[in-house]
Amino acid sequence: MNKDNLLIELGTEELPPKALKALRDSFKSGIQAGLESAELSFESIEAYATPRRLAVLVNQVETEQQDKVVEKRGPAVNVAFDDAGNPTKAAEGWARSNGITVDQAERLKTDKGEWLLHNATVKGQPLTQLAQGFIESAIKTLPIPKPMRWGDSTAQFIRPVHTLTVMLGGELIEAEVLETKSARFIQGHRFHSPEGFELDHVDNYLSKLREAKVIANFEERIDIIQSEVTRLANELGGRVIQDNDLVEEVAALVEWPVALTASFDKGFLDVPKEPLIVTMKDDQRYFPVEDNNGQLLPQFIFITNIESRDPQQIIHGNEKVIRPRLADAQFFFESDKKQTLESRIAKLDSVLFQKQLGSIGDKARRIAELAEKIASLLKADAQAAKRAGLLCKADLVSDMVSEFPETQGVMGKHYALNDGETASVAEAIEQHYWPRFSGDHLPQSKEACAVALADKLDTLVGIFGIGQVPKGDRDPFALRRAALGLLRTLVERDLPLDLNELLASSADGFGDKLSNQAVKADVFDFLLGRFRPWYQEQGISVDVIQAVLARSPSKPVDFDRRVKAVEAFKSLDSAESLAAANKRVGNILAKSKESIDGQVQSSLLQEAPEKALYQLLNETEQTVKPLIQDGNYTDALTQLSNLKEPVDEFFEHVMVNAEQDDIRLNRLNLLYRLRQLFLEIADISLLQ
Repeated sequence: MNKDNLLIELGTEELPPKALKALRDSFKSGIQAGLESAELSFESIEAYATPRRLAVLVNQVETEQQDKVVEKRGPAVNVAFDDAGNPTKAAEGWARSNGITVDQAERLKTDKGEWLLHNATVKGQPLTQLAQGFIESAIKTLPIPKPMRWGDSTAQFIRPVHTLTVMLGGELIEAEVLETKSARFIQGHRFHSPEGFELDHVDNYLSKLREAKVIANFEERIDIIQSEVTRLANELGGRVIQDNDLVEEVAALVEWPVALTASFDKGFLDVPKEPLIVTMKDDQRYFPVEDNNGQLLPQFIFITNIESRDPQQIIHGNEKVIRPRLADAQFFFESDKKQTLESRIAKLDSVLFQKQLGSIGDKARRIAELAEKIASLLKADAQAAKRAGLLCKADLVSDMVSEFPETQGVMGKHYALNDGETASVAEAIEQHYWPRFSGDHLPQSKEACAVALADKLDTLVGIFGIGQVPKGDRDPFALRRAALGLLRTLVERDLPLDLNELLASSADGFGDKLSNQAVKADVFDFLLGRFRPWYQEQGISVDVIQAVLARSPSKPVDFDRRVKAVEAFKSLDSAESLAAANKRVGNILAKSKESIDGQVQSSLLQEAPEKALYQLLNETEQTVKPLIQDGNYTDALTQLSNLKEPVDEFFEHVMVNAEQDDIRLNRLNLLYRLRQLFLEIADISLLQ
């Protein structure tokens, strides 16, 4: 079977940079699915994307489908022939549709009867005839939320399409997609090679593009950008503030990345670095540079899409663009400092949090009261936590945060320090939003933890309290993120707080605003439910999580210790047997109608295995219960694993359902005590 290399390229206007990678990957998947559906094998498939093209290069693909035999079953023999043995109309119609006569048909015998059969040879089609179909299918599956039309065309795509190239080796494949006919013409770089080029062979695609100042490989452009900005930052005596999303976005904006360094007035460094960084990164796609102490330098690095004969002109142009943006940030900062955070609290009363729950000002006051209580429980500075809670939302009505919402919290810290607030209060204001996303850092001090917990609890209890629970993908108040942030803070900061107590305190702060009377139970269940995906990401198996969830521990720190202990227990040789025994005991007790209280009478123990189990259980209880009391569940389960042999012996030699009522009840009580001892940690019967 002949093989060759296949190229499919769509030449377009500038594609949306944030969508480019997804478009590339989807296009590749669509072409691959088409080839696999057509049963055309290939060695590998590579996808390429630049601002002005999407391309797929398939290496060593079969140029034609193999012929295949298709079994076409006809009517049953007893239906195909009449009593005289003549073909019926059903048989003749089937034969005619398959291009044969009835007497040319074969017979297929099975246990269920005999049928007419025709083994038809289906000739394989050449790739050149199949290409257009799977290209069209691939385009239909691209993630394009808002397609557009252009010119007089009725075709729709994410951006206007100017060229289509479909080639197999050196052969141009005839195709027409999006009202664009396949041709050898390939767009070059918009400025360095506006005339483009004619492609003679697929194998020359990448090299000819490079000659036309186009680097087709998305990852290669990323590597170039990272390498160049790192090199230039080192030359400046600093380091680039890492941002992988920014690197990817810039790589999607250029076909021939060239890195240059520019500078701005040092006077702008009097402004906190965060809004300056936001301005450079988000507005201009620049790379800020900081020194080894994390202080911003008055230089930045930017990526241009052209090798200029006069780079200084480009540098000057970018410096001219950034200057008014930095001046705006400077103006906002100086203007905002004229008002204290405390003086802004009144403005928060006119900013709505949620119609039924009141304003942001109401929320801030609730946070302050709850943060004070939490800080007291943590033996932290309760007054500092209360103060930070009251001020934590005040920067939302500042000019800076209105212009740069990403700076909320951090600008609150800067303004608090400017107002003379303590460092503890200022840091808690900044960190009360932490963690902002999965894997983000956590609030550092106990005071900051108290405010962060209070804020998240207030949101969870408030929104659940009015019945607006997350459903499906809909979570407008980001309750799932708040729940995980709350749990991470409690667990990773080792804060031994009880969720039920926290939820009760939070609910009290709303007065009569909450309509859901079961809000505390609902939020508690929601929080415990968020443990499952969190632990699964850490590689903890679902059955381990379920075993702990069955006990509903109300302290997340305690929950975490149990999970880690059960995970360790599961790896022990005795775990499988003891899990099965616990399941068996649970089933026996569930079916029993006896009044079981765990009181075992040693005088009623008759068999040696039950006596041995009773004795070791007593000894183990003495050892294990103090460990459980101290939260040392790992050692407790290790001690409990010693019960494997006596438990196995008990079930092998002792009949639980003895005929004598007192003996039967005594044995059930023995098993009940065994089961309860394990249940003080987790329901290990759920382990698989």
